[in-house]
Amino acid sequence: MPHDVSLIATIAVGFGLAMVFGLIAAQLRMPPLVGYLLAGIVCGPFTPGFVADVGLAGQLAEIGVMLLMFGVGLHFSLKDLLAVRRIAVPGAIVQIAVATVMGLGVSLLWGWSLGGALVFGLCLSVASTVVLLRALEAKGLLKSINGQIAVGWLVVEDLVMVMVLVLLPALAGLLGSVAQPVNEVATASDIWETVGLTLAKVTAFIVLMLVVGRRVLPKALWWVARTGSQELFTLSIVAVALGVAFGAAKLFDVSFALGAFFAGMMMRESEFSHRAADESLPLRDAFAVLFFVSVGMLFDPMVIVQQPVKLLAVVAIILLGKTLAAVALVLLFRYPLNTALIVGVSLAQIGEFSFILAGMGVALKLMPVEGQSLVLAGALISIALNAALFAAVEPARRWILARSALARKLEQRDDPLAELPMSTDPKLLSKQVVLVGYGRVGRRIAHALRERHIPYVVAEQNREIVDALRKKGVPAVSGDAQTPEVLIQAHVTRAAMLVIAIPDTVNVRNMVEIARTLNPEIQVVLRTHNEEEAELLRKESLGEVFIGEDELARGMSAHIVQQLGGRP
Repeated sequence: MPHDVSLIATIAVGFGLAMVFGLIAAQLRMPPLVGYLLAGIVCGPFTPGFVADVGLAGQLAEIGVMLLMFGVGLHFSLKDLLAVRRIAVPGAIVQIAVATVMGLGVSLLWGWSLGGALVFGLCLSVASTVVLLRALEAKGLLKSINGQIAVGWLVVEDLVMVMVLVLLPALAGLLGSVAQPVNEVATASDIWETVGLTLAKVTAFIVLMLVVGRRVLPKALWWVARTGSQELFTLSIVAVALGVAFGAAKLFDVSFALGAFFAGMMMRESEFSHRAADESLPLRDAFAVLFFVSVGMLFDPMVIVQQPVKLLAVVAIILLGKTLAAVALVLLFRYPLNTALIVGVSLAQIGEFSFILAGMGVALKLMPVEGQSLVLAGALISIALNAALFAAVEPARRWILARSALARKLEQRDDPLAELPMSTDPKLLSKQVVLVGYGRVGRRIAHALRERHIPYVVAEQNREIVDALRKKGVPAVSGDAQTPEVLIQAHVTRAAMLVIAIPDTVNVRNMVEIARTLNPEIQVVLRTHNEEEAELLRKESLGEVFIGEDELARGMSAHIVQQLGGRP
């Protein structure tokens, strides 16, 4: 053909091979993303046959990252982000430091320079946005407190990496780069000036989004919706997601992913946010596939043969070192073992920031090309294994609790937020509602119960929320409601009703089974997001099932009040 068709060829071959290998992976009971990674290897430059355009594939994958983070922002409010700041901020910073030290240590043993070792360690410390979000969505955990902690943790990691990417060129000379002349080595004043400028840009972007974006973006979506045009509505969503992400990167040196995330959070204020999430879903899924294909294209299979010991060390740091560090940190903050394991495996992989940082390290001649190959190989292996790690969380939790006295002690430790205060009015602990979850739906239900003087006890995994509720005089316990201890502390044995207001339907059956074992007469009300799951829950006679968000909050509240006969 007379014109260049590299873009069309890259998309067509990428999607085609991803479909074939993804289907094969699914038939072998493996995650489809393993097939997508294999598709990238097949059409990459390190295997014979057709070679797709790696640069174009990388840019298409970046679009997928933007759309995915925009979708997460649509479901992730600023309150959700602030609610996990006490664990996400220190946790992310300490985990980055631990992983960086581990990577730095092994690479120094290999004889690398200090600068190369530092860059290599940083590459292994930051998780992939796309992999984390896809895994949380697949498990139905994105809106749970565990998902909120993992996403908040990732946002902090992204902010730290933005700072690193800005500072690295300025510090390259001090770290031993031969690409930077000695007379261009940054002084202390230059470094502080760069740090200050970066912080000022990030702060300016966040303030702009909170002050201007929060008002303008929802109104813009409302104006478009008034036209009644389906294609204009879809176009506006894509334009906002990509436009804000691109503008944030160009004007404020913020990553595309972070810019799109904040755009989604501001757009969430619109009454059309759910429709926007649904409209952008097909595009998000399609471009997310290209992300995994592009990762596979960068992988050189020969690194497995040439550097097996080094690759094993890299994979061990990513899968074991980072996971154990995150698990220990979450347990240190007195969260349950289930939360610690989910956050740990969420971070047991590396991705897009690692690729960018590795490429910059090689370009600045800080890190050898071998380091970039090891980072890419570690990313591919950890991404391929991440879904299996998520599937192993619950069996691992049960195995650990069954065999470790220390783990059982940690689950039952003397935690002031895990037990109701002795001053709790006994009247509130008889024929009360045990409300599991205090998110958007849980808060509305609690408000309806208060108005009608129906007593209730909140069981919530977010310790900050429990602490705030107690200060307001609301009975609340911290912990995972699928464990008997938490439901016992909520006095489920004397409760009239168990209301499960969290979107995590995976563990609903455990909660209902425990509650009915302790209190056979208890009524159960729960929520879900789709008809198929609702029908399955009804067939299992788990309780009264409601679908949606605003609608289910109103419907659940009305049902509870009617059943318990609260005063108007």
